[in-house]
Amino acid sequence: MLYFFLMNFMFFRMRLLFIKIFLFCSVFVLGQNKTEKALSVLEKDPHLKSASWGFCAYEVESGKMLVGRSPDQSLIPASSLKVVTTATALKILGPEYKFKTEIQYDGVIDANGVLNGNLYLKGYGDPTLASPELDNVLRMDALLQDWTSHIRNAGIRSVNGKIVGDGTWFDSQQLPTTWQWNDLGNYYAAGASGLNLHENLYYLNFKQNPSQGKTPAIKNIEPDYPFVTFVNEVVSKGTRDNAYIFGAPYSNTRYVRGSIPAGKGTFTIKGAVPDPPFFAAYHLTKVLEKNGIQTLQEMTTYRELKREGFYSTKRKIIHTNYSPPLRVIVEEANMESVNLYCEVLLKAIGKKQKGKGTTEAGLEVVKETWKAAGVNVEGFFMEDGSGLSPRNAVTTRQLAALMRKTYLDKNIDKIFISSLPLAGESGSLKHMLKGTAVEGKLRAKSGYIRRVRSYTGFCPTQNGKMVAFCFIINNHTASNSAIRKKMEKVMATLYYL
Repeated sequence: MLYFFLMNFMFFRMRLLFIKIFLFCSVFVLGQNKTEKALSVLEKDPHLKSASWGFCAYEVESGKMLVGRSPDQSLIPASSLKVVTTATALKILGPEYKFKTEIQYDGVIDANGVLNGNLYLKGYGDPTLASPELDNVLRMDALLQDWTSHIRNAGIRSVNGKIVGDGTWFDSQQLPTTWQWNDLGNYYAAGASGLNLHENLYYLNFKQNPSQGKTPAIKNIEPDYPFVTFVNEVVSKGTRDNAYIFGAPYSNTRYVRGSIPAGKGTFTIKGAVPDPPFFAAYHLTKVLEKNGIQTLQEMTTYRELKREGFYSTKRKIIHTNYSPPLRVIVEEANMESVNLYCEVLLKAIGKKQKGKGTTEAGLEVVKETWKAAGVNVEGFFMEDGSGLSPRNAVTTRQLAALMRKTYLDKNIDKIFISSLPLAGESGSLKHMLKGTAVEGKLRAKSGYIRRVRSYTGFCPTQNGKMVAFCFIINNHTASNSAIRKKMEKVMATLYYL
């Protein structure tokens, strides 16, 4: 009897143990939310076998991390980094801040309308001046005509001195030091100067060649800029634009390599102006001459005059041009991912807080600002304002935390949030997440450079909470479209957190 009793007791204990294990496993599986399940699937994806990636989602109100996968892994964020620059600029400069550009002169205007001195275009960093893309700013021809009218109204009929482009409000280091050579010379790597015009870009027009493997001729450059020499090594090949312009800042020699489609029409690529202040001085000189205001010396830049030992005396202001407010610039920077705008904003906050219009000063301000706001910036490696540098490295926890702090800042929250692309509707998310629960709800800044994809932003949940999140993948082996779709599957679940 005792034996029988002991055997039953042990059998009962075993059954109880199995039930507990079963219940534990069931609770664990059932307890996994949809985001965790989607991330678990991604962990097994063969295209991520050699990848480094991280995910972090915070509940904004409580600050609780809802989901995380390697949230402290330092990763290259690409253009997701723009959220850091634009949010910092809104905090430091304020949403209504406006950049200015002045027309100035030194010397004396005599009774005959002769300016015995120099005429200056003094920039204070405005990246939108004569923008070919931004609404509600004067286009280049209209702006130059407007400036000419102000110069004429000041009584100037001829200039004995020089027309001078002055971009010295910022330093002469146009580009961050860690940008790659294969990017320099292309429009998306346009340098940030104190004086910028037409977003510091030009259009290079080719006369297409119908024969594969042949070199299409360069037709012209718009806006006109005769000082640049192009070494044309482009061939007709394929159906896509695969042509790149190579050239350093201040150098007027540009190498154009790669391919454009064969054909019989005109094909256009975009390049970066080598010296924006000189570019501005040239075009102002050209319009002044066209309108009968003589210029008796060659145009130049104040950077060059200083190198020659010249420093201007006190200048008088003829006219001041103002940019749209910063909230408009931030929206364009985030919605259209404009690198130039973010590099200018980084230098502008450096100038404001440190008295130095440099990338380095701006980076110091960024770290100080978010450290003071309670974000852990240890291991936060930021090399530029736009995310183009492959040397940038941040964690998903840091970007998600920074987004949470921005959402809680009532001085900038609505302006910043509305600047981010909206799923299924605008910017880089216009064609993403359609038909999902987050369409028209999730907002995020995307990022892309070779083998890097990232998304950073906000998503409301079905329970009325707000989630701040960041998702970065480096060194995947999937195609661009495939990795985007894999990340969409994860982001589509955020509504259910």
